[in-house]
Amino acid sequence: MQASSPEIELGLSRAGVKGIAKAIRLRWGDSEKLISAEIDCTVDLAASQKGVHMSRFPELFEEAIEQVVIGEALLVEVLAEHIARHIAERQRALKAEVRIRAQYPLERRTPVTNLATQETVALIGIAAASAQGVRRLVGVEATGINACPCAQGLVRTKATERLLEAGFDDLDVERILELVPLATHNQRGRGTLYVGTDTQLNAEHLVDIVESSMSSPVYALLKRPDELFVVEHAHLQPRFVEDSVRAALSTTLDRYPQLADGDFLYSHQLNFETIHDHDVVAERHGTVAELRRELETGERPARHTSLADWLA
Repeated sequence: MQASSPEIELGLSRAGVKGIAKAIRLRWGDSEKLISAEIDCTVDLAASQKGVHMSRFPELFEEAIEQVVIGEALLVEVLAEHIARHIAERQRALKAEVRIRAQYPLERRTPVTNLATQETVALIGIAAASAQGVRRLVGVEATGINACPCAQGLVRTKATERLLEAGFDDLDVERILELVPLATHNQRGRGTLYVGTDTQLNAEHLVDIVESSMSSPVYALLKRPDELFVVEHAHLQPRFVEDSVRAALSTTLDRYPQLADGDFLYSHQLNFETIHDHDVVAERHGTVAELRRELETGERPARHTSLADWLA
């Protein structure tokens, strides 16, 4: 039935399945973990084909996972590439796109008391396969805190006025404001970073880039000295949502000079407001060449290459 001609011969940009739950085995070096993941897979459908074999997607996932994971544990983006190639071939599709989102446990220590704790971050692998070839990317999502620079500036101005009115001179006021963390409102933030490249990258290092792009990382476990450290650290590094996006992209380019001009970067920051009833968001995407050129020359490129453009 699916292979027959449709009544309306119109090609579809995307058709497939979403939210297939699987257990997958990932490995980086000597570290190997069995984790829970959700897989989305879609194909471009030709105008001459009525439909895709929806019921076969889970079966094809099992085949691909058994072939490349159980026998040989892989990175999430490599697994996405294997599945995309497998689906494109078996479904005879013009193009197959696979997205894997895995909940990854990250072990770490609290900043002052050095207690063991565990954070959960998202690892994302995306791949698109067609007759022309395959493109893949690795991504991460992590949570942190952003302290608002604008509100902190207002607090600083008001504190300066009050200290001067209380009889402190200008030098004392400056010294006091340097020693005492200034209040502001905090925003819990969720940062996302994608890197499209054939170079294998350590996803945990990408998590570090995302967390360091915000005012402070967060921890599941915090004793009082740790809590003080996180609060003070965040207020000493206030950042707008836009600052986080720029910092993540700039740091990625600095840490990975081997990235090719045709590779792709995407940074997205969502901050959950505390003194407003809305949230704030910023993002930037583009090829490595576009981003490097703008940072070097200050000239805005004619266009920002999108993820869909790059995968195509």
